[in-house]
Amino acid sequence: MTSRKRYISWAILILLLLAGVRMLIRYLDFASSEKARNEAKENAERNKKLADSTITLVAVGDIMMGSNYPSAVNCPPKDIRLLDPVATYLQAADLSFANLEGPVLDKGGKMKKCQDPSVCYAFRQPEYLTDQMKAAGIDLLSVANNHLGDFGEEGRSNTCRVLKEKGFRIAGQLTHPWDTITVKGLRIGFTAFAPNSGCLPINENETIEKTVRELKSRCDIVIVSFHGGAEGNSYTHVDRKMETFVGERRGNVYAFARTAIDAGADVILGHGPHVPRAIDQYKGRFITYSMGNFCTYKQFGLGGAAGVAPIFELKIRRDGSFLEGKIVSIKQVGEGGPIVDKERAAQKLIESLTKVDLPERNFRMDSTGRFRF
Repeated sequence: MTSRKRYISWAILILLLLAGVRMLIRYLDFASSEKARNEAKENAERNKKLADSTITLVAVGDIMMGSNYPSAVNCPPKDIRLLDPVATYLQAADLSFANLEGPVLDKGGKMKKCQDPSVCYAFRQPEYLTDQMKAAGIDLLSVANNHLGDFGEEGRSNTCRVLKEKGFRIAGQLTHPWDTITVKGLRIGFTAFAPNSGCLPINENETIEKTVRELKSRCDIVIVSFHGGAEGNSYTHVDRKMETFVGERRGNVYAFARTAIDAGADVILGHGPHVPRAIDQYKGRFITYSMGNFCTYKQFGLGGAAGVAPIFELKIRRDGSFLEGKIVSIKQVGEGGPIVDKERAAQKLIESLTKVDLPERNFRMDSTGRFRF
């Protein structure tokens, strides 16, 4: 074979090898892309099945977005929307809950009488603030707490009227003991209890059991809220006993949760102490003993644990049992209003309290705030 022919043969061989390499690269790229597409499809299908098989419930604690008593200076300027920094978390849920700490009333009402003025606060939230709550994505509001009656029967009745007109589901007053809402084809029942006049009583087991059983007979899933426990930075722990504060019996919140679940409750959402507390599980049902101050403007002390709070993102199976959860930590600084806390103080506090107060639970939480029992 001449040199010229050998050169041509080698050139052809090299070209064939290059073509083969290119084909191999294309095949590998295709296979990799196909694998990625299949994985993306499988993940999407898995996420869809999870979404279809669960209800995403977001729950937060106390809201008092501003009081026009004793002066309108205790309300935020109307161009400031306090919930905007965290609204995406509320709006992403199938259902979202908060405790409304005080009546909705533009003016008037008969202010309550206080036995001890040094520990007495009266709130009167103007109606326009309820539009901000609705726009932020809140669906369920507890109206069972010690401040709903701050401005008498006029305040109570106006609060319930306005909230119902705005489309909120409310519960906890004797005149509005429970409500329902349909989500993903499931009927969700909602009720609330507190140790205060005009509210479903937290300390009467017969009423708790009767109310929850009646609601469970009508609904697929029952959410129970309570306003109970002593208040402030000295009361972050759940001691499993009757708690008293300023002479008032604030309930044994540990026992309350079990009474409600035994009667048919699926989720227990606690508030009242104004600080975060431990989380729990009983018979496969989720319990939070206190969610702290979520959005409070002026008039609330926000030092220490009172200034941090969780946004709970809960995955609840269609039978009401708890699957998994996540804590998004928020904090309030200055005059108040929630912002995401990158230091995750609420998450760390709740993790610590749960391990101390409920060491028998098989509780696991990762650094992102995701947790299971």
